[in-house]
Amino acid sequence: MDRSPHIAGRMADIAPFHVMDLLARARELEADGRRIVHMEIGEPDFDSPEPVIRAGIRALARSLTHYTPAVGLSALREAISAFYGRRYRVTVDPARIIVTPGASGALQLVMGVLVNPGDEVLMADPGYPCNRHFVRQYEGRACPVPVDRSSAYQLTTALLREHWTPRCVAALVATPSNPTGTLIPQAELCAMAHFTSEQGAVLIVDEIYHGLTYGQPPETAAALADNVFVVNSFSKYFGMTGWRLGWIVAPAPWVREIDKLAQNIFLAAPTLSQHAALAAFEPETQEILDRRREVFRERRNALLPALRALGFDIPVAPQGAFYLYAGCGAFTDDSYAFSRRLLEEAGVAITPGIDFGEFRAASHVRFAYTTSTEDLREGVERLGRYLA
Repeated sequence: MDRSPHIAGRMADIAPFHVMDLLARARELEADGRRIVHMEIGEPDFDSPEPVIRAGIRALARSLTHYTPAVGLSALREAISAFYGRRYRVTVDPARIIVTPGASGALQLVMGVLVNPGDEVLMADPGYPCNRHFVRQYEGRACPVPVDRSSAYQLTTALLREHWTPRCVAALVATPSNPTGTLIPQAELCAMAHFTSEQGAVLIVDEIYHGLTYGQPPETAAALADNVFVVNSFSKYFGMTGWRLGWIVAPAPWVREIDKLAQNIFLAAPTLSQHAALAAFEPETQEILDRRREVFRERRNALLPALRALGFDIPVAPQGAFYLYAGCGAFTDDSYAFSRRLLEEAGVAITPGIDFGEFRAASHVRFAYTTSTEDLREGVERLGRYLA
């Protein structure tokens, strides 16, 4: 007798990435000989920096493959602490730093120690889609707050006051953000930290695109208040996506609880990756990464006016990350169908807005400038011919 598999009810609320379907189709087209211009992938196109690769090879040769403490290698936690001192002139106790399997692992740990069933977490819509699922994983309720150009697609203290409920335990923000690349001013972050503290809640700040900002470097939220969690990653600025490594700067009262949860969920971040990451803070690596940031800046400066000239609505120039969140309402009222047609007919892969929430999602798409300037130029030319 056929029986349906038992699947937890929460899975009905966990949406897939629609862009992965588009990527799978793009690979099929490429296998058939089509050339596809990829502007959908949120991953730097550069390889990991050579000093990091060499450090990983040395660690493997020395058989440094055993478990580390759940909170991470002491040497790496100290290196991250020193990085905050050099980059931000901020003192962060290494004991507050927890090394994690990517920023996704970090956010799961933070939600795990904060969210009870029925608790609410405010976040921006549009925003990174997994954030709401991390809350749902612990039987909480993600509460997306619609944001638009008036707030640079970011939450504000005023929006927190407007949408706060007695069930809220946290607000989650990202600066720079995915998909919009915009920043939150430090004064606004400070005000949000103060507001959440008044409510007996916390502020979670996603800083994974720090290092990839164009103009004045952002300030970290790590020293703002004693109710702020900061999440960062080695994936974006440091170019170590596949190494699966991130970190949390946690307020001291939560460190033991995060340690305990990490022990039970995944024990520790990958050991080889942690040893390799020690080289990410070396001057040679920093020079490489800063040159790459300038390449991303040049790509942004080329792609932004080109897309605007085609009729895409991009009212706020991104100050960081490597994305352009563009209104496509002049062309469609269905961003997924539009993205599918662009792939099939123009050979250009982009991400539909429906991957980032619900607010005006059908009239927005995301372009990632994580490919060469030449490919971006070709993509724009293809878009122009298609739209014409």
